[in-house]
Amino acid sequence: MNKKIRSLICFALIVTLALPVVSIAFAGKPDKGPLEKIVFIHYKKGYGKPPGTPGKGSDKEYYTFLAKGVKWKSLSIDVVTGPGIDISVITASTGEWDSHTTAGLFGAVTYKDDADWDSSSPDGDNELAFGNYSDPDVIAVCVVWGYFTGRPSTRSIEEFDIMFDIDFPWGDATGDPDVMDLQNIATHELGHGLGLGDLYITEASEETMYGYSTEGETKKRDLNPGDIAGIQVLYGE
Repeated sequence: MNKKIRSLICFALIVTLALPVVSIAFAGKPDKGPLEKIVFIHYKKGYGKPPGTPGKGSDKEYYTFLAKGVKWKSLSIDVVTGPGIDISVITASTGEWDSHTTAGLFGAVTYKDDADWDSSSPDGDNELAFGNYSDPDVIAVCVVWGYFTGRPSTRSIEEFDIMFDIDFPWGDATGDPDVMDLQNIATHELGHGLGLGDLYITEASEETMYGYSTEGETKKRDLNPGDIAGIQVLYGE
């Protein structure tokens, strides 16, 4: 991997429409910003480009970050799945990210009956759950909680929560092209949980972190050069 690759580092508060970055009250250190959340909205292909989305990086390796210095400081990240979500599918998605860095990103993937999507405040678990989002054209929503301001050395991701919208039929698109492929979308959303932003330019349409998807799509299951470059910039090769 070319270590001189320059990323187009977008302060990717990609919070579409009326979903601002939210600051939560905290009792922290003076050099550490407030606990905040960044909300990523994953639309079905065909919607207009959201504001603030990036152009392209060099050498056709496309990636963006949540913000400078924002990543997990401690790894072996545990993931909790909710009712109806196959643990083996999510394990395949976490394993795809882990296979491209020696950092040891993810830990256990476990099941919890009351796993849910935390949109108001974090609860200490990185949860993946089905839910009913208000806009039926939204495939999934990922909330990332962390410290995104203050000195870069104090910034970090603290938790992420992912909701898969039940307005779509979910399953394995290799057997049924009419469903939204759970592994495909989970791999993309977990990228947000690790610190990567969305891409919306046509040249990046083959990347896992490309911001649009549709039923029958499976190409996001496997990382592409930009995804790999981005995760290795954050966590090493």
